[in-house]
Amino acid sequence: MKLTTLVCCAYLTAAGLFLTVFALSGFDLFFFLCAGNRILYRALLSLTGVAAAWLVFWLAAFRPTKYVS
Repeated sequence: MKLTTLVCCAYLTAAGLFLTVFALSGFDLFFFLCAGNRILYRALLSLTGVAAAWLVFWLAAFRPTKYVS
């Protein structure tokens, strides 16, 4: 469970950096890393949504900030 959360968090961080480069320069790093394969490109983008949904579930279920005051 912890490993899945760390992988999802790392993936979302990387996706955020890649999409920031795309927004600022117009060069799509996701598409470049997929070597022009549109199916793999769309799979990676959908995986971003799944990773975000996992982290929302993890934050709701385990409330890691519960004891932070």
